[in-house]
Amino acid sequence: MAAIVRRIEYHYTVVPNRAGAGAKVFKALKAGGVNLIALNGFPTSSRRAQFTFVPSDRDAFLAAAQKAGIKLVGPKVAFLIQGEDRVGAVADVLSKLGQAQINVTAMQAIATGAGRYGAILWVKPRNIGKAAQALGVS
Repeated sequence: MAAIVRRIEYHYTVVPNRAGAGAKVFKALKAGGVNLIALNGFPTSSRRAQFTFVPSDRDAFLAAAQKAGIKLVGPKVAFLIQGEDRVGAVADVLSKLGQAQINVTAMQAIATGAGRYGAILWVKPRNIGKAAQALGVS
């Protein structure tokens, strides 16, 4: 079975890199009934961390973030990949982009259980259309 690839919108915020800062953000999203399809968090320096959000309901996410005073950047575009977990699944996706001469900015992938995997993949904004074509996304 081929992977399902779709273009997604994401937003991100930057928070202090200290205990409890992320919990405050996620508590506000929970209070707003926000469900996330994907999340990526990482330090950007010793003092700051970035959270990237892919919500299942953009309007609920934006409302909850606004209510909590969370400053968002976006929307921006990435690709969500879901498929059968098998040897070479990610290699196949990356090979398509390599053949199209597209550099991947970042990628996170995980086996989700029950023989499935998911990934989120970023390319430079100027390469979104070319990447979509290479990955068979309409």
